[in-house]
Amino acid sequence: MPPSIGPAFAIACLLPTEPRRHLTKNGRGHVQFGRYNAVMPGTATINSTFVENMRGLYRLHARLAWEVDQLAEDVGLDVQPSRRGGPTAAVRTNDGRTLFLHSRYDPEREAVEFCESIDAGDAACIVLCGMGLGHHLQAICRKYGRDTVILVSEPDLPTIKSALEHVNLTDELNSGRVRILTSVEKDYLHEQLTGISTQLMFGTCFAVPASSREHNADFHKRCRDAIVDYASFAKMSLTTLVRNAEITCRNIANNLPTYVATPPTQKIRGQFAGSPAVLVAAGPSLQKNIDQLESIQDRAVIIAAQTTLQPLLERGITPHFVTSLDYSDLSAQFFEGLRIPESVVLVAEPKASWKVIDAFRNAVGAKARTILLDNVFAHRCLGDALASKAPMEPGATVMHLAFYLAQWLGCDPIIFVGQDLGFGGHVYYAPGVAMHAAWRPELSRFCTLETKEWERIIRQRNILRQVPGIDGAPIYTDEQMYTYLQQFERDFARAPQRIVDATEGGARKQCAELMTFAAVARECIADAAPINVSLLSALDWYDTDRLCPALETLRSRLETLDAFESLCIETHETLNAMRKVLDDPPAFNRLIVRVDELRTLVQHHELMFRMVRDVSQLAELQKLAADRQVSFDAPDDQKRARHQLRRDAAFIDAMLEGCTRLRRIFTEAIRRFEETRVAEGVGEPLAAKASGRD
Repeated sequence: MPPSIGPAFAIACLLPTEPRRHLTKNGRGHVQFGRYNAVMPGTATINSTFVENMRGLYRLHARLAWEVDQLAEDVGLDVQPSRRGGPTAAVRTNDGRTLFLHSRYDPEREAVEFCESIDAGDAACIVLCGMGLGHHLQAICRKYGRDTVILVSEPDLPTIKSALEHVNLTDELNSGRVRILTSVEKDYLHEQLTGISTQLMFGTCFAVPASSREHNADFHKRCRDAIVDYASFAKMSLTTLVRNAEITCRNIANNLPTYVATPPTQKIRGQFAGSPAVLVAAGPSLQKNIDQLESIQDRAVIIAAQTTLQPLLERGITPHFVTSLDYSDLSAQFFEGLRIPESVVLVAEPKASWKVIDAFRNAVGAKARTILLDNVFAHRCLGDALASKAPMEPGATVMHLAFYLAQWLGCDPIIFVGQDLGFGGHVYYAPGVAMHAAWRPELSRFCTLETKEWERIIRQRNILRQVPGIDGAPIYTDEQMYTYLQQFERDFARAPQRIVDATEGGARKQCAELMTFAAVARECIADAAPINVSLLSALDWYDTDRLCPALETLRSRLETLDAFESLCIETHETLNAMRKVLDDPPAFNRLIVRVDELRTLVQHHELMFRMVRDVSQLAELQKLAADRQVSFDAPDDQKRARHQLRRDAAFIDAMLEGCTRLRRIFTEAIRRFEETRVAEGVGEPLAAKASGRD
C-alpha cells in the first residue's frame, strides 16, 4: 500500500487559494514563486508542478516528501534557463568552482544522449547517481520499459526540492518504479531495497552523469558499493530459497506434529522483560569467555547456538534456550549423545530438519520443551486455526534467530559472545564445538584440527574479503559471513535495546558497544535480578489433542491436490494445442476461451496453487525471467504469442512437477502424524488414504 499523504501537503492541497509555502507578494500585485511570476486574480496561486510532483512523492516515499516539504522557501539550487529554454542548475564544488549539473545549452538533449550511452543490456535495475533537476531520470524512464526499476542516489534534499519545483516528474514518480536513496545507512537501504531484490539479481546497471563524478562523488560511490553488497545478500538469500524450496517444505511438513502440539511463541513473549541476555555463538573468540558464563547464568538469559550446546554443558553451564534452523540432517549431531536438561528450551524454525527436532526431543525425553516459530507453509497445510502462532521474526542464521528471540523475550541489554563473523586467529570455530567432533574420524598426524580449520577457510578463497576488526585492523571474512554482518548491523540500527559486543575478537559491528565480557558481567549483569523460569515450567509442552484434527486437515489437502493437478494437466494439453494453431485464429480463439475457463477454475484452488509454488520456487523465478525476456525482445504479435505460450507451457510443466513433489511431502507428513499418534498413545495408526496416483 502506498504511504498516506502527510498533513502539511494535505493542507496545501485542500486550500489551494491559501498555499502554505513558496508564495511571496512582489511589488506589482503578483505572487512570485522561485523565478516565476503568476498573475494574481484576487489572491494567490501555487506552483502546480511542485504540487503535482509532491503528490507523487508522498505516495512513493512519504517521509522523504515530508522532509522536502519542511525545507525553507529560499532553499534550493541556483536554477537558470538554458539557451534552449529548459532549466539547468549550478552548484559550488568543494574547491570553490561553479559546476553545472546539466548542459547550459540543451539539458534535455544532453540527458537523452547520456541515456543512449548507458549500456544497460537487459538489466532490470538502473542506478542513477545524482538527481539533478530530473532530466536524466526522465530520459531513462522513457527509454526503458515499465519493468525496469530506477534507483536515484541523491543525498541533497535541496536538489530534490529544486527538481520537483522546475521539472514535471509526475509520470516518473507515479509509475511506482522510481526510488530515491538519500542515505547509505544499512537500515534505511535494506528498507528501500527489500521489495526489489529480484530485479537487482536480474541485473543492475550504474549510470553516472559527468557532474556526479565531481559533485557528491563519495556518496554516490558508497551508495553503489552498498547496493552491490545488498544485491550479494539478496542473491544468497534467493539462491538458498530456490535451492532449498522442496527440502524446506518437506522439513516443515514433517515437523507439523511438533508444530501443532507444542506451545505457540506468544506464550513466552516478554517473559524476561528487562533481564540481560547473553547470546553464545561458536566463533573462535568464545574460548576467551566461555568459562565466565557459569558465574552469570542465574542472572542473565543465556541463548546458545546449537553448535555451542555441547561445550556449554561440558562446563556445567545450562543455557535457558538453544536455537536451530538448519535444513541439513547433519545438524542432528549437535544433540545426539548429549544428556540435555529438561529446563533447556529449543526454539527452532519449522524449516529445520525434523531429524534435528527429533534428536533434541529424544535427548531430553518425554518432557522436552520445544517451540517452533510461525510459518506460512504450515498455515497452508493446517489452516490458520490450528497453525496460528504470533509471528516472531525468523533468522538467517541461528544467531540472528537468537537475537530476535532475545528481543521477543523482552531482554535488555543483549550481549554477544563468540560472534566473530571473521577469521580471527585464522580459525573458524571455537575449540570443542560439535563440528570438531564431526571431523574427528578424519584426523591423523597428517590432518590435524588446525588443518581442517584452515581448509574450511581457504576453500572460500575466491570470496574472501577484508573488514575492520574490533581493534580497527583488517581481518578476513568470507562473502557469506559478510552478508550476515550486514544484516546484524541493520538489525542493531533498528533495535531499541542496548546491544553489546563482548566477543573480544572478530569483525567490528556498527551500532554495537564494544566491551570486554568481564566489564559486561560487572556493569550489566552483576546487579540484575535472578532469572525467573517458573513460567516455563508451568507451560503445557505437548498437547496431543491437536494431532487428530491436524491429520484430517492434511488428508483433505491431499484430495484437493488431486483436483488441482487435473486442471494443470488439461491446461498443459490446451496450451500445446494452441501452439499448433497459431496460424488459425478461429481455432486459436476457441482454445483461449477454454484457457480462461481453466484459469477461473484454478482460482478456486488458490491455496493449492500457492503450495505447489512453494515447492517449485525456481518455476516462479524462471517465469519472471521469461516475462522480462518477452518484454525486452518486443517481437511482433505472433512471435510474442509463441514466446508467451512457450513460457506458460514451461511454467505448467514445473507446476506438474511441483504437484508430484507436494504429493510425496503430504504422504510422508501423514505417515509422521500416524507414527506420532502411536508413540504418544492417542490412537491406532490409520491406513493412508489412496490418492489415485503414485
